[in-house]
Amino acid sequence: MTQRTVAPLIETQALGKRFANHVAVDAIDLRVEPGATYGFLGPNGAGKTTTLRMLLGLTRPSSGHIRVFGQDLTTQRALILRRIGALIEMPSLYPHLNGYDNLRVTQILLDLPRTRIDAVLEIVDLRGDARRATREYSLGMKQRLGLAHALLAQPELLILDEPTNGLDPAGIVAMRELIRELPKRMPLTVLLSSHMLGEVEQIASHVGVIREGRLLFQGDIGELQRRFAPELRIDCSERERAGTVLATLGFTVRDDGASLHVPLETSLSPATLNRALVLAGIDVHALHPVRADLICTP
Repeated sequence: MTQRTVAPLIETQALGKRFANHVAVDAIDLRVEPGATYGFLGPNGAGKTTTLRMLLGLTRPSSGHIRVFGQDLTTQRALILRRIGALIEMPSLYPHLNGYDNLRVTQILLDLPRTRIDAVLEIVDLRGDARRATREYSLGMKQRLGLAHALLAQPELLILDEPTNGLDPAGIVAMRELIRELPKRMPLTVLLSSHMLGEVEQIASHVGVIREGRLLFQGDIGELQRRFAPELRIDCSERERAGTVLATLGFTVRDDGASLHVPLETSLSPATLNRALVLAGIDVHALHPVRADLICTP
C-alpha cells in the first residue's frame, strides 16, 4: 500500500527579498505542515516580518516562489487570503468605537454572520470588555482584539508577527496560553514569529530559526531542544587532561579551544565534576551553565 504524503500548507522555494544593497531574506525554503504551530524564531532584523509580509502578498519577493494551500500566491492571491487571518505589527482599531463595534465593522465588510463576533470575543476572553471604548484598552487587550479580528472569518491559517511584543509579563502569559489553545478549539495552522526562544518552546510544535535572512534550522521542537541542549562550560587549567578525567566519569566533553563543555542534563552533578577535577590537581576557575546560542550559531 502506497503511503499518502501530505502537502505542506506553506512552502517557499529560494524565497528572497532585497532592498537596494541589503539582503533582508536570503533564499529560504520554508515548510509549514497542516495543523502545526510553527515558531519563526530570530533576533530583531533577521528577516521575520519581511518573510511574513511576503507570505501575505504585502511585499513582493525579489526571487523565489511561494505556495500556500498548494496554490501559487502570485496567481491565486485573492483566493488564498480569504483563508488566512493575520496580525502583523499593532492592530488597526477605531479608538472611539468599543470592542464589539470594531469587530462589527469587519463582520459587515466580510459579510459574516453576526454570531461570529460573540464567538471570537469568547475565544480571546473579551466579552466582559466588549462595550468599552478601545482607547481605554490596555496593550494586551488591544492585541487580543486584533487576534479576534484575525479569527473572525474562521481562517485555516493564522499568521502572527511578534504577538507578545511590548506586553507586560501577565499579558505575555495570557497571550501565550491563548495561542497554545487555539488549535485545540478549531482546525487551524499557526505561524508566529518571535525573538524569544523560551516563548516559542512553550507554544510551538515546529520551529524555523532565521538569522541575517538565512534559515539556519527547521524541524520539530524536540529536535531543536536536542540540538541546542543546555551545557556546563568549564574554565580550568590543563584542558586536555581535564577532558580525559571527565570522559572517564562518563561525561561527553566538547573543547572549543578556550573552555570545556559538557551536557548539563546528566546524572553526574556539577559538584561531582568539580570535585573530580580538583582531586586530579586541576584548577577549576569557573563553572557556567550556558545554552547553545541557536540565533548566533552558524
